[in-house]
Amino acid sequence: MSKVLVTGGNGFLGANAARELYRRGYEVKLMMRASADTMAVADIPCELYYGDISREEDVFNAVKGCDYVVHTASVTGQWGISFKAYEEINVKGTIHIVNACLKYNVKRLIHISTANTIGHGNKIKPATELNSFRLSHLGSGYISSKYIAQQYVLEQVVNKGLQAVIINPTFMIGQGDAKPSSGKIIMHGINKRVVFYPPGGKNFVHINDVCTGIANAIEMGKNGDCYLLAGENLSYAAFFKLLNKVSGQKPVMFRIPQFVLKMIGIMGTLLGLLSKTSVKLNYSAAYMLCIYNYYSGKKSERELMVKYTPVEKAISNALTWFKENNYC
Repeated sequence: MSKVLVTGGNGFLGANAARELYRRGYEVKLMMRASADTMAVADIPCELYYGDISREEDVFNAVKGCDYVVHTASVTGQWGISFKAYEEINVKGTIHIVNACLKYNVKRLIHISTANTIGHGNKIKPATELNSFRLSHLGSGYISSKYIAQQYVLEQVVNKGLQAVIINPTFMIGQGDAKPSSGKIIMHGINKRVVFYPPGGKNFVHINDVCTGIANAIEMGKNGDCYLLAGENLSYAAFFKLLNKVSGQKPVMFRIPQFVLKMIGIMGTLLGLLSKTSVKLNYSAAYMLCIYNYYSGKKSERELMVKYTPVEKAISNALTWFKENNYC
């Protein structure tokens, strides 16, 4: 039985990926902080290892004895976080993982990046893995740190013979979002009389499809390749209409004008700089809400055999889970 380490094991993606890997017969080891809530993985027979991804010694101890590593641990918040915090986990943590994989001759590292390290497309021409990174001008700590980490992994594939595959998921929706993270978009649109939505759009993917892609990448992925895991491209208006259909609710819908959202973002950024405090919305986040962040998952369909689930099903699964666990 092959043993796989999943970092960020109690997170939305980490827990769901661990469940899929266990179902496929892997021996699963989960790395998480000592303070982590293990509710999301209580049903998975696995080994728990408590450690800090930013500490080299903890990472080496976690990786030792594992055949594969799925590196999901990441700071994912889009605002109110210093770049140092992103760098500590997203960059330094990845460097520790890579070094540990090289030391212990791990058969394959599955590095979880983000679709935003690949330049976005539009509805007519969704982006593919060939698109170049194009969001450095935003100054987003999350996006920039994930790009740096991804490039480091790819460099080590070339320079040191690292066995690694990059997974670039889009916006994940589905069950088990305990914190919640991406599920906040559903919480924003449910049980409201009025729903305000941004003018842009993005690609949405079922969490189960991402987990399938990860597990298949261990067996089928090409070393040094990137794979977009991308489901459906939807405007925010279309997404919330789909949410209303699934929930049976009929709130009044208002589109926030692009210039208004960007002005609020600019003011948020200035407020954060002047007060040195966290803000709920800065310019980079506002900008991302205004663009059509569209991608294609054709390569992962061909090479990783991922069959994408309709977003309506992902919303339904997420909403049912939230209701069953008293989130809404």
